[in-house]
Amino acid sequence: MTWKLPVRLFARLRELAGADVINVTVPNDATVRDIRTAVERLWPQASGLLANSAVAVNNEYAEADHPIRPRDEVAIIPPVSGGTERDM
Repeated sequence: MTWKLPVRLFARLRELAGADVINVTVPNDATVRDIRTAVERLWPQASGLLANSAVAVNNEYAEADHPIRPRDEVAIIPPVSGGTERDM
C-alpha cells in the first residue's frame, strides 16, 4: 500500500521541480530514505543534490531511517553557500 505525501522544496530543488511543494508516493511504512528515493525518481538529475540535502520532519532535521507519518510536515533543504568572509 502507498500514499501521497506533500514535500516542501527549497533552492535548486524547487527550481528543478518548478514548484514549492510536490506530492510523492511513498509506502505505508515510509522513512526519510523513501522520500529521497521518490524525489530522485521524479528528477534523476537531482540525485547528487539530494544526497547532500537535509530533510526536516516537523521542523527538525531527520536521519534516513526516521519514520514518516501521513500528517508529518516534510521539507528537503539543499546545501547553501554564502558570501566570503569579507561579506560578514
